[in-house]
Amino acid sequence: MAFVKSQKSKAYYKRFQVKYKRRRAGKTDYRARIRLINQDKNKYNTPKYRFVVRFTNKDVIAQVIHSRIVGDIVLASAYAHELPHYGLEVGLTNYAAAYCTGLLLARRVLKQLEMDEEYEGNVEATGEDYSVEPADSRRPFRALLDVGLLRTTTGNRVFGALKGALDGGLDIPHSEKRFAGFSKDGKQLDAEVHRKYIYGGHVAAYMKILIEDEPEKYQSHFSEYIKRSIDADNLEAMYKKVHAAIRADPVAKKTEKQPLKEHKRYNPKKLTYEERKAKLVERLQALNSAADADDDDDSE
Repeated sequence: MAFVKSQKSKAYYKRFQVKYKRRRAGKTDYRARIRLINQDKNKYNTPKYRFVVRFTNKDVIAQVIHSRIVGDIVLASAYAHELPHYGLEVGLTNYAAAYCTGLLLARRVLKQLEMDEEYEGNVEATGEDYSVEPADSRRPFRALLDVGLLRTTTGNRVFGALKGALDGGLDIPHSEKRFAGFSKDGKQLDAEVHRKYIYGGHVAAYMKILIEDEPEKYQSHFSEYIKRSIDADNLEAMYKKVHAAIRADPVAKKTEKQPLKEHKRYNPKKLTYEERKAKLVERLQALNSAADADDDDDSE
């Protein structure tokens, strides 16, 4: 009878160390994170900022974060669900909306640091690569792009948010190779194609195809656009107005929270000691009065 040798002994299991919780959950790439947060020792406790972009099914989240021992500290944040305040009510997760969210965060950070007048960025989005130039007094605000576990394919929406932040005036090390419109064969960025994506041209092209080929599908897919009288021809003008509105007032709007509604109780409310005591006294008095009434009936 052949015995199979155990490859993992008791000593192995005693010394086994589990990975971090967020690694086990598949949420954080610690190999990438440590390279993003490690700061040179001669920077003397200077924060190292990250431009963090995350996508959900209905939102785009952009934040400027720096890391401390106690945890990550958020300097500023911007969300796609804020864009309706600036005139963009539909298509809040596409490439153009990601650009608007990145632009909003960049202008908000610079406004917060009182650098918005010094670094205006690229006011007119042409689709060409843009890097901010240092001014005489202060250097531009620098951050590193943090994409998390996202696959960094050419034309990914995360690079739309990056382009918005660059045009907004932030200094983020980057290459034009991942922007929409970059040709692998020609090894150069087609600015016209990139501009089309920034102003929702790819959405407009799809709208035109559906109107001609599948009108019913167009009615269902773009129902929110139709409700707001937005068609393929006026998309670019709408995005231009949104960019101008963001630059005019990037400060976060405080929303008034509705007062909490009273929930209906299905179980009796717990009484205090005094309330229980008063209820007992009331019940005893009722019993005594009932007993007295019976005695009166018997005597008659």
